[in-house]
Amino acid sequence: MKRFFSLLTSLLLAGTLAACAETGGQSGASDPASPASEPQTFSSPEISSESQAEPASEEETRVLVAYFSATGNTGRIAGILQSALDADLFAIQPQEPYTEDDLNYSNDDCRANQEQSDPDARPAITGTPDDPDSYDLVFLGYPIWWGGAPKVVYTFLESCDFGDAVIVPFCTSGSSGIGSSAEDLHALAGEAQWQEGRRFAGSASEDEVLNWLETLELPAE
Repeated sequence: MKRFFSLLTSLLLAGTLAACAETGGQSGASDPASPASEPQTFSSPEISSESQAEPASEEETRVLVAYFSATGNTGRIAGILQSALDADLFAIQPQEPYTEDDLNYSNDDCRANQEQSDPDARPAITGTPDDPDSYDLVFLGYPIWWGGAPKVVYTFLESCDFGDAVIVPFCTSGSSGIGSSAEDLHALAGEAQWQEGRRFAGSASEDEVLNWLETLELPAE
């Protein structure tokens, strides 16, 4: 990956200096362990659904932060990553948005429960990024639902060919770790180079996210 280490270092330094200039930190309510107890907000108010940067030259490393967020917690983490890395941002959106009833964990017949129980479930999405195989690095974010990634994320990965890009997963939850969710998604990533992911609480601070970036070992070429 073209000069990625130097790019990541400079972007993180710029993000750190910017964070020091701010007067207040970021905070938020912790993600629930299951979508049943999530607040009745089903989109991220802080982040636009899609942000595409100008086409990069052949000498530049292209970075994408793609995420699905039902309540905004995963979207907030994605926004921190996008800002720190000067990346393109893409919100994975189901064609049929999830409602409170769809995410009612106590109801075995709710939509999300049925999807998570069905290995073949692939909820339709509204679109995919332009030219996904042009990206060198992809951060993929999602909440943990019933111990795994929402099936709408499966749809996204199966709809995109990222070539041999490096993919780094991250998730949000109240207590569950990233667990087997990353392994299950890895199987759908084709020839991409899959990296170990990270779980964040919904209230994770910007510093926590930036510190994680500094620990990543990504190829320089």
